[in-house]
Amino acid sequence: MSIVTPSYNQGRFIKETIESVLSQDYRPVEYLVFDGGSTDETMAVLRSYGDVFSWVSEKDKGQSNAINKGWSRARGEILAWLNSDDIYLPGAISKAVAFLQDHPECGAVYGEGYHIEENGKIIERYPTEPFDRKRLTETCYICQPTVFIRKEVLQEIGFLDEGLRYSMDYDLWFRIARRYDFGYLPEYLASTRFYRETKTLGQKVQVHKEILEVVHRYHQSVPASWVYGYSHAFLEKYLDRSKPLENLIFIMGLIVLSLEKFLAYNHRVPRAECQLWWGWLKHHFKWKKLRGPQSTVNPK
Repeated sequence: MSIVTPSYNQGRFIKETIESVLSQDYRPVEYLVFDGGSTDETMAVLRSYGDVFSWVSEKDKGQSNAINKGWSRARGEILAWLNSDDIYLPGAISKAVAFLQDHPECGAVYGEGYHIEENGKIIERYPTEPFDRKRLTETCYICQPTVFIRKEVLQEIGFLDEGLRYSMDYDLWFRIARRYDFGYLPEYLASTRFYRETKTLGQKVQVHKEILEVVHRYHQSVPASWVYGYSHAFLEKYLDRSKPLENLIFIMGLIVLSLEKFLAYNHRVPRAECQLWWGWLKHHFKWKKLRGPQSTVNPK
């Protein structure tokens, strides 16, 4: 088992990440930290461990590049990566290894995970689902830090796409799923932090835009769930839906943006979506009519 942690200026979290690896009950574990040249307290934390694990701090080409460098050096038969603000839960590695030993037909395994706050408090369960190739195109239900992959699988399909900044994990899941089954382990294996500075929350539009490209790359079309995901992420930056006028603009914008993305990626708009949009408009303008000066109906 080899675990790689990519790191850059996450000194406030990295000690907890490291401890979650070192405290696992499985042996042996090769642990490698590839830091991108942090300028915060990260270096002090890494030096405090001496030679307990291997680490390097040098300029890199981003998160995917750091992980790929680690995987290229790794000697384990099973590989994983744990970001420097995420943590493994007790017994995660031993459970994953046991599953892969018992299920040789699976190229990788994933489990349940939590979203946690900066202070480690659990927010919610990650929306994980049992493995289903078709469903994977509609939503990314695989929680990245819970994933453990056979090295031979990565050697066959390739490591992370370094051209992707946000959805390199989703891209990897598609490539694995083309040739192998994912095993699903209904056990909580890891927690992933969910806070303002993360890419997922801080750069939602860019994240969703890249997801559209990745899904289209492998399926030549994009399901409605991701089309609406992008449109919502874009519009919610500018509009307050609690205000009636802005809510109307949101609805109109959602229709226009979704129409553009359906045509761009699918070259058609499903009839069901057109019916859905018509329903939105009818509902909204019916409500507006009730608010007219001749009406005695209280819209509240």
